[in-house]
Amino acid sequence: MIGKLNETEIEEVLTEEIIGRIGCHADNVTYIVPISYAYDGKCIYARSYEGLKIDLMRKNPRVCFEVDTMENMANWKSVIAWGDFKELTEPSERKAGIEKLLARKISGVASKTVQLSPQWPFSSKEDIDKMKGIILCISLDKKTGRFEKSDEIVF
Repeated sequence: MIGKLNETEIEEVLTEEIIGRIGCHADNVTYIVPISYAYDGKCIYARSYEGLKIDLMRKNPRVCFEVDTMENMANWKSVIAWGDFKELTEPSERKAGIEKLLARKISGVASKTVQLSPQWPFSSKEDIDKMKGIILCISLDKKTGRFEKSDEIVF
């Protein structure tokens, strides 16, 4: 069965997942890139560094965000959301964004931009006020979701 996710299911996918994809476009260039993120019910928070993604979002802050969960080819959920990019530059905003990232419950292998929860044994040792990089917020204003659910065994 293929169907649409309701608002509660959309929020669940956005809240439970930790990797999503930002789609941005400017100067006749479209760019889609995976990011680790935290979601607070309104905004997607992430940490990044200077590069094409940030350059494009500064030129055109309107972005698309996609996240999915997949058990197999016949059992999946996908959410697509749209919103506006904002670079958090004020110290209090940066700190609040970083704290949201650190508060995520996450497991797995980390990279420089993944912020791990204090519940995870490898949480960040960096001083929040001295963390480098760009803290960003995507304020979501439109969300949609789809799913497929099947009892058949699919490889």
